[in-house]
Amino acid sequence: MIRIRRIYDDVLPVNRDTIRQVQEILRTRFSEVSEAEIAGLGEKLRNPFKQRFRSILFVAENLRHRVMGFAMLLHEPDIGFCYLDWIATARERTAGGVGGALYERIRQEAVALGAKGLFFECLPDDAALCPDKAMLKENRSRLRFYERYGARPMADTAYESPIKPDDICMPHLVYDGLDRRPAPRRSFARETVRAVLERKYAAYCPPDYVKKVVASIKDDPVRLRPLRYVKPEAIQAAVRGRSGDRIALVVSERHTLHHIHERGYVESPVRIRSILGELTKSGLFDPVKPKSFPEKHLHAVHDAAFAAYIRRACEEAPEGKSLYPYVFPIRNKMRPPRERSVLAGYYCIDTFTPLNRTAYPAARHGVDCALTAAREVMEGRRIAYALVRPPGHHAERRTFGGFCYFNNVAVAAQYLRGFGRVAILDIDYHHGNGQEEIFYGRADVFTVSIHGHPKFAYPYFSGFAEDRGEGEGEGFNLNLPLPETITADVYRKTLSRALTRIGDFGPTFLVVALGLDTAKADPTGTWNLSGKDFEANGRMIGELGLPTLVIQEGGYRTRTLGRNAHRFFTGLAASGFHTMADGDADRDRLKNVDLRDKLDSRDPERIHRLASATGFFSAQESELASELATETLTKGEASGYRFLFAERRGRLAGYACYGPIPCTVDAFDLYWIAVHPDDQRGGLGRHLLMAVEARVRKAGGGRIYVETSQRIQYAGTRAFYERCGYRLASVMEDFYAPGDAKATYCKVL
Repeated sequence: MIRIRRIYDDVLPVNRDTIRQVQEILRTRFSEVSEAEIAGLGEKLRNPFKQRFRSILFVAENLRHRVMGFAMLLHEPDIGFCYLDWIATARERTAGGVGGALYERIRQEAVALGAKGLFFECLPDDAALCPDKAMLKENRSRLRFYERYGARPMADTAYESPIKPDDICMPHLVYDGLDRRPAPRRSFARETVRAVLERKYAAYCPPDYVKKVVASIKDDPVRLRPLRYVKPEAIQAAVRGRSGDRIALVVSERHTLHHIHERGYVESPVRIRSILGELTKSGLFDPVKPKSFPEKHLHAVHDAAFAAYIRRACEEAPEGKSLYPYVFPIRNKMRPPRERSVLAGYYCIDTFTPLNRTAYPAARHGVDCALTAAREVMEGRRIAYALVRPPGHHAERRTFGGFCYFNNVAVAAQYLRGFGRVAILDIDYHHGNGQEEIFYGRADVFTVSIHGHPKFAYPYFSGFAEDRGEGEGEGFNLNLPLPETITADVYRKTLSRALTRIGDFGPTFLVVALGLDTAKADPTGTWNLSGKDFEANGRMIGELGLPTLVIQEGGYRTRTLGRNAHRFFTGLAASGFHTMADGDADRDRLKNVDLRDKLDSRDPERIHRLASATGFFSAQESELASELATETLTKGEASGYRFLFAERRGRLAGYACYGPIPCTVDAFDLYWIAVHPDDQRGGLGRHLLMAVEARVRKAGGGRIYVETSQRIQYAGTRAFYERCGYRLASVMEDFYAPGDAKATYCKVL
């Protein structure tokens, strides 16, 4: 079985391996392609507008991720055309329909992107233009294939003219109108040809050649070569555009086990049926069967004794009976009681989340579903949806409540954390206290929650704006509590703020805790979002361009539940996954950085923590960095040290320490510059250094000196200074230790 998958970037391990296979096909099938171009394939996907084209890669692969063929599509959104850059199969798969399947997928994508035409090059099928008989036969076969889709070379232009006098076998420019336009208009064709020659072939085509080819396009509309190989009635049927892969849908098969028939218990099986009924007829989803995962994934976020208690208490519950917590340990939480019925209150946060025979198997299977969907994303799926109940986002490391037993979102986020950084966006009406508590002291998982203010909304004692994380996690928890009554516009503005912060964090994966209880007339909420609002919110989230895992949380108005879920995923899938160019992303992230010169009493500890977090400085060096700040707090400018801090949303992201060199006229030393690992590779180091230089200039300084080791471990540091305009001034051999020289760099301001 072969599937066609879009590769968005080379961040995921599975995608890196896929790109390596594509590169090998390029090497074996296209010997004239330079190694530099092959090696740059991943960068084209990460930085889609480097050539002012958006690069889109599709691969045909088997279930073991072996690549059988690939196609690279370039999209030019301003002019409105697509260009098929490459399409090839592995050498052993020259037949079997792989090429046809890839080309049809390319056409679908071009239509979905709104392209006015699909262009590509094809070598000539005339003996006068291509004397090589073997090549001529292959060229004719290729053009015959494309004619089946109505694609034909543009006629009566100079596109096939040689660039150099000895050039032979110059390609045709083929046009595929995608069953909508029989031939391109002259102005559109000229713009397209100019863009292709000036951008893709900038190193080969001189300006005079480009001007000549563009001017040769005179017919309006452009004349296409008559069909040579197929009859008009044999042309393939119309193409329908569909952007992106289908969404993996993992449904909790055991959710119906857990059915509490008591009055007022709104968390019922009909919720899943309502959603599934709408989604299955949408055509957006690809069902995936849940897989079983070992307990270690559950214990990675939940206390083992807590998980064992849930299992035992449910197994021992009388048939058809539920145990509700009724005694809570507010005086001595550290000494659990022996009685199982009383122990429920030790582990629970409310009085309406029961333990019974069905709770554990349903909740545990929900964890497996969330992990199955997470694996789909980790293996290259752009969107996956775990449709589960009971929900999970109120479950903390060692407590349950709010209908939640195990935190599906946290378990999935921890699993994905093994492959990159993770952001959690909770858009349930109620605060996501579970993932906040589990990740509160960590900087590798960024937790965001938009919810009703705790002064009126469950769980009441968490979700305050001032709760920002602690220790290494300071600044990595964002709560956005909202009033009891809001408009859709207010919600969108809040969501935009949350997405900006997630973009600043730069995660590899996004996990969305999808609560549909923000909808109008939901029995557990007070807001009034409509279907169109859910679609707009889904589109906004999709525009982050991240591999996204969605896990179902709340939502209890079954009359509208399915429609709202459908609208949300319609928006999410239609976003197009715009990816920002690297430079633009860096500039955007730096907009949220505040610089501060004045020290405060917390800074020595924060500096020590930051220096230690880099993993680059020894314990002694981290201690020294902290001591310099303490000395400056005590002595002020008399210490000879000056500090500059870079803070992102109040969290220390980087800092620099510098000062005037005694007995010199205008020289300054840069003693330290450090950036937290979570803020590196985003331009912050250069931003800090430029700010230091500006302050040195203002103080009358004319030169800055910086010292570093010549060891290989410091090669990146030396390269950073050189990129910033610093030049090697001297080298003192064996300065730090035998074989460890001191390199001094200088920049004249």
